[in-house]
Amino acid sequence: MSILSSFNIGVTGLHAAGQSMSVIGDNIANANTYGYKSSRAEFQDQLARSLKGIDGGDQIGTGTKLAHVKPKFTQGNVMRTENITDMAIDGNGFFPVEAPFGTGYTRDGSFHFDKEGNLITGDGYKILGFQADEEGKITNKIGSIQLGNTTIPANSTKEVKMSMNLDSREEILKFDPKNADKTSNYNTSITVYDNVGTPRLITMYFNKTEKNTWQYHAMVEGKDAEGGKADELVEMATGTIKYNDKGLLQEEVEGNNSFNFNKGAQPGQKIVFNFGESIKEGGDGYLASTQYGSRSSVARHSQDGFSAATLASLSFNDDAVLTAVYDNGVTKDIAQVGLAKFDNNEGLFKMGKNFYKETRKSGQGVVGKPGWDGRGVILAKSIEQSNVDIADEFINLMSAQRNFQANTRTISTSDQMLQEVLQLKRN
Repeated sequence: MSILSSFNIGVTGLHAAGQSMSVIGDNIANANTYGYKSSRAEFQDQLARSLKGIDGGDQIGTGTKLAHVKPKFTQGNVMRTENITDMAIDGNGFFPVEAPFGTGYTRDGSFHFDKEGNLITGDGYKILGFQADEEGKITNKIGSIQLGNTTIPANSTKEVKMSMNLDSREEILKFDPKNADKTSNYNTSITVYDNVGTPRLITMYFNKTEKNTWQYHAMVEGKDAEGGKADELVEMATGTIKYNDKGLLQEEVEGNNSFNFNKGAQPGQKIVFNFGESIKEGGDGYLASTQYGSRSSVARHSQDGFSAATLASLSFNDDAVLTAVYDNGVTKDIAQVGLAKFDNNEGLFKMGKNFYKETRKSGQGVVGKPGWDGRGVILAKSIEQSNVDIADEFINLMSAQRNFQANTRTISTSDQMLQEVLQLKRN
């Protein structure tokens, strides 16, 4: 009897409306879950029966069913937190994580460091990214992000770079190490480091030897030199600088170069003095030291040595590169957080705890660097909020409620009709 089938049709509507309420309720419950992606219930009609058999047409449906629960991977609002380990993804991608079930993926960027220096989720799972080499250059090697040693050893100075001008109007002088100040045309000082990280002050004396030709003498106070006397200067490096008629650096010629510092320093330290790329080296001379008719001066100088240091602070930039800052002023890149991209985000399987797992429908997650090959960018000191729209969910809630009520009316009306049928016997 078709009245009985209407009962079943109404029941399918109740089941579908109840399941829809579950999806909506889950969305509302996770409105404040970081990185959460809302879902929607999608329904299909059930197999219909035809009044004309295989001829088609004139079909009566048998109800509805929940066909799919489709996640909505729209962008959530990004909230600024000022916490250095918080990260938000703006665009496509997921943070790869070492999870108990294998590699997991999440949009929740509320991370922190554990006592061993690993960057982890709130549940203690390690974040994966690209490692840096010993020089701080980010490589393509993927592994867990870890601080490693919080101290760095001393690094001896190997090169001093100087950008300067030497006055072409100066007179020719013969340099005397015992009277350096009066037998040089110009001098400047710079601090370098020996192999144990002790800062050493060297003074560079420049004297003009002939037209367009200068000599430099790197002098160290006797108290810092092995076997030196406190009141004397010790020469540890010399060289020649040659300019062309335009005042541009033509050539650099290195002379003696052996720094023998005392107090435990390794003897024979070599420090290269770089005055820029000369014409002989293939440069044009304009980006190197010059000899113009203006007073001698140093525009800037730098050296690559430093003392031993301990970690002072950490920071992530918007390329998701973790940088360590040490108390001697040295900065070093440690790692870069990776982003995984899928062919079909909707095919991912929810594992709970804000994690997803790849499936055959999603395709394999390919980890790459943020901003590359269609991946989104990572915003430091930020967190992505849930993409649940409470207003939309309340509307969906009311719609599901009305749908449920309407299906109860189908059942109650069918019941009344069946009661009428039963009354025929009594009448």
